Amino acid sequence: MSRAEARLLAGAGEPWLREHGDGTGMMMSGDDEYRPVRAELWDADARLAAMDRSGVDVQVVSSTPLMFGYAAEPARAADWCELVNERILDFCAQAPGRLVPLCQVPLQDVETACTMVTKAAAAGHRGVHIGNHVGARYLDDAAIVEFLAHCAAEGVPVLVHPWDMLGGDRMNGRYMLPWLVGMAAETQLSILTLILSGAFERLPETLRLCFCHGGGSFAYLLGRADNAWRNRDIVRRDSPRPPSAYTGRFHVDSAVFDPRALRLLVDVMGADRVMLGTDFPFPLGEGSPARPSAPAPASPTPSAPPCSAATPAPSSPWTPPDGRRPGHPATAPENTD
Repeated sequence: MSRAEARLLAGAGEPWLREHGDGTGMMMSGDDEYRPVRAELWDADARLAAMDRSGVDVQVVSSTPLMFGYAAEPARAADWCELVNERILDFCAQAPGRLVPLCQVPLQDVETACTMVTKAAAAGHRGVHIGNHVGARYLDDAAIVEFLAHCAAEGVPVLVHPWDMLGGDRMNGRYMLPWLVGMAAETQLSILTLILSGAFERLPETLRLCFCHGGGSFAYLLGRADNAWRNRDIVRRDSPRPPSAYTGRFHVDSAVFDPRALRLLVDVMGADRVMLGTDFPFPLGEGSPARPSAPAPASPTPSAPPCSAATPAPSSPWTPPDGRRPGHPATAPENTD
């Protein structure tokens, strides 16, 4: 995306790509440098070569949260999303059997979002990528629940990515703490909000929903949430079942970067609910998608292999046109020119 095109979101992120001419670049937000990137972000041939090196057949491609445009007024955000969605389709059209496009929508306006996701699906997008909140409105917000129900009715899978992380004033960007702490907390908050508000009870079971980054801290702290549901009426007021009863209602990706964490995730969610994700092609992405990056210490007892969750099961939300299961139903960012 060029600087001129990004001015459509002036004052609301204004994301664009500064290429350096040597296979590297910088994601920009207005005049501010946001993240160093490589050619795999915008060059389909470079991306496909990287996929070949890592043994990935099919990759789901979506925008990065910087590009959501939720802070813009709805009409301007709708124009922006249309542009982004066209670019994603153009990028994936260079390898239609291997690159699967996900659209984005102006979630701040549910009516427009519903119309746009239907239009995008008709144009060839295989799902929609949304942020986990719009300002103070989380996924249990009535309008967002309406959007999720619309996606279920249309058969459109939904990928949820944390963004605009809580506690930013205290973390202040130090040591990437908003990414290391805030993203995990945001994702757990989103999942528990859907559960404890009773939103899952109002949403059809046909909704196909996936949360990034292993579902954040949800799996590790699920016992704490169940214990609170059993012991405090204010926790279970709107939810007829404990949080652990809802793990069959959504998927998570495998981007947890440690085989011990992946084993726990599979134990909690079930292997058929864990999909391969890498955060490709960003600097903190998983380098070897079939194996978590950090080796686990030797265990005195046998355990499941760390890659047991790496292949999406038949319940996987994303199926490419040729029927193969996607290798990366996670946060691979979109083509930015």
